[in-house]
Amino acid sequence: MGTLTETKRERPKIVIRNKRDNIQKYRFYAQFFSLVINVWIGVQFYLWVRKIEFGDVWQWMPRPAGVEGWLPIGALVSLRYWLHTGVVNAIHPAGLIIFVAIIATAFLLKKSFCSWVCPVGFVSEMLGDIGDKLFRRRLKPPAWLDWPLRMLKYILLGFFIWAIVVQMTPQSIESFLYSNYNKVADILMLRFFTEISRFSLAVIGVLFVLSIVVRGFWCRYLCPYGGLLGLLGLLSPTRIRRNPVSCIDCGKCAKVCPAFIKVDKVKEVVSDECSGCMACVDSCPVADTLLVYAGSKKRRMNKRAWAALVVVLFWGTLLGFKLFGPWDNSITDAEYQQHMPHVTAGDYVHPR
Repeated sequence: MGTLTETKRERPKIVIRNKRDNIQKYRFYAQFFSLVINVWIGVQFYLWVRKIEFGDVWQWMPRPAGVEGWLPIGALVSLRYWLHTGVVNAIHPAGLIIFVAIIATAFLLKKSFCSWVCPVGFVSEMLGDIGDKLFRRRLKPPAWLDWPLRMLKYILLGFFIWAIVVQMTPQSIESFLYSNYNKVADILMLRFFTEISRFSLAVIGVLFVLSIVVRGFWCRYLCPYGGLLGLLGLLSPTRIRRNPVSCIDCGKCAKVCPAFIKVDKVKEVVSDECSGCMACVDSCPVADTLLVYAGSKKRRMNKRAWAALVVVLFWGTLLGFKLFGPWDNSITDAEYQQHMPHVTAGDYVHPR
């Protein structure tokens, strides 16, 4: 009896966490803001292309440099060029800046770009919410299928790294960056959506359905961007740690985790799938049980500080370069107009 009494006295008092201390609504606002920004960039870019193509409409519309964020392959080539020469290439420089900002965010705050900024991730989450309501639970493929599927994004990532980092020489990199294809890569990307084939539309439709059935299907299995950020996130000094003493084993943290991480079974979340969404921390009903640490185990990090740091680090970096450069493309509207007939005729193909 004496030993049992001492054990109970040693166990810290369990304090129920205040439910108002939840940052998921702020994450939703951050994601929605990013979606609105990207939709506006898409609309602006579409109107600008019409100005370039037809000449007498939307004369006031400038080209939005932010569209280059949707050219990750070109950004990776530009990164290789920058690391080799120390020069930021003047063709699509915003793409490189956005890419570096995303990488920096992953180094410091895990895959937080995926859960706080990425518009594709936001749409994927909305589709996953529809699936949760339809099936009344979160469906996940069995482990024997889940693991091979998760490897697909790393195979795609490995191919791009091999093709660009290993295979391309400095001469071939420079040749690609200054090729006509790369100069109009943004317009070619737009044409993919405005003149989408039935096959591509069918593939997108299948991905939509699969994202309803399995939460985050694209992000979990096919997105090479997410694979890269997941690997970089493993190097992040920030960690989510669980206090096993005060944990009541309710399992709520694991239940809400969009990456299916068994948070309730580990002392520290170390996973390439963790996106730093803080859903597990918010779901924990006991105060000081799931905590965020920056660096050492003694340096706790407030969830709101995490959220603010993600937003400020990413959007602040982009705003800084937009104001002070390099940011804007060096290709003039007149040069784009000269390329448009060749784009329409399909003359520009990828320089393999």
